[in-house]
Amino acid sequence: MFYNLLKKRRSIRKYISKKVEKEKVDIIIKSALLSPSSRGRRPWEFIVVDDSNLLEKLSHCREHGSQFLKEAPLAIIVLADSKKCDVWIEDASIASIIIQLAAQSLDLGSCWIQVRERYKNEELKTEDYIKELLEIPNYYSIESIIAIGYPGENKDAHDESQLLMEKNHYNKYK
Repeated sequence: MFYNLLKKRRSIRKYISKKVEKEKVDIIIKSALLSPSSRGRRPWEFIVVDDSNLLEKLSHCREHGSQFLKEAPLAIIVLADSKKCDVWIEDASIASIIIQLAAQSLDLGSCWIQVRERYKNEELKTEDYIKELLEIPNYYSIESIIAIGYPGENKDAHDESQLLMEKNHYNKYK
């Protein structure tokens, strides 16, 4: 059941050193390619990175929050041609979460690393660092990196009693 998949999905930042099988990577990428997009424009593209040297370099793309990437066996960079669609951010975000849910359905862990509007340091944007490293043309914009692998940590499923039900409104905001 999809609801149970959502309850189990947690951000995983520790991975065991086991390569993700090509069959699973293919399913994740096919799932991403099925992501809905505004007016069917599909501005997103994906770069699959499984080279440990590149993963180590990518782990330095931000001052904080990306270092765990060097231990991940796989990362998917979610980028988009921002000229194709004015809502490329939303389209790339949808694709990013589809990647995470596909990974979860295959018993893999994942974690979203935000790229857009983040910085490697005071002088260099995360996006520019990644574009240079992976030779991405300038007309693309990068939304996220999704780290993926077999979990090296156990996290409890979300507790339904902790859901913020007061954030739901019916018919009118009350």
